Amino acid sequence: MQPAYKLIYNKLFEYYGPQSWWPAETPFEMMIGSILVQNTNWRNVDKALIKLAPYFEPAIIDYLPIEDLAQLIRSSGFYNIKAKRIKAFMEWFRKYDYNVERIKNMDKIELRKELLSIHGIGQETADVMLVYAFEKPVFVVDAYARRIFYRIGHDMPASYDSFRKLLEKELPNKLTLYNEFHALLVEHAKQYCRSKPICENCPLLDICDRRRE
Repeated sequence: MQPAYKLIYNKLFEYYGPQSWWPAETPFEMMIGSILVQNTNWRNVDKALIKLAPYFEPAIIDYLPIEDLAQLIRSSGFYNIKAKRIKAFMEWFRKYDYNVERIKNMDKIELRKELLSIHGIGQETADVMLVYAFEKPVFVVDAYARRIFYRIGHDMPASYDSFRKLLEKELPNKLTLYNEFHALLVEHAKQYCRSKPICENCPLLDICDRRRE
């Protein structure tokens, strides 16, 4: 019998296949996208990323006036707040000479602490960066994960870190698994496990308690 969480992963992977996530050309674009997607949908982020494309070098974004940056990301919503968050992130990134490879060599726990110390970088955003930019195996707890696990029948811890640590304790310590698991849960939440679920033909139906929020 497979562990419950690995069974969920295997069923989703068999159904959807590899997701090739995060949708970005570079780690830097990925990190900026993870800030822009806070409290909005990816369509709005995509519009902002298109506007940012001519400026997509770390030093250029870093020294771009905050008022100009805010206007470029207007489509992402809360654009003044997100511009401040991007600027705070860039201040931290500058300390490492904008060098992603250098940051990858850091200890995962220490790096996570640093990311969480940046204004506007919460647990979910930090963990998304850890997985997709800095290649650290971390389980990303987002609203989709909470919804799916609850409906299946798992009473997960209320706190973010308790939820995350429970999954990380049970799952193999493999980056590709954490990368794919997050992406697969997002895809499944969009396809079947929506706010109003579509249970017919759902690949998890045979293991789901079909609980509703």
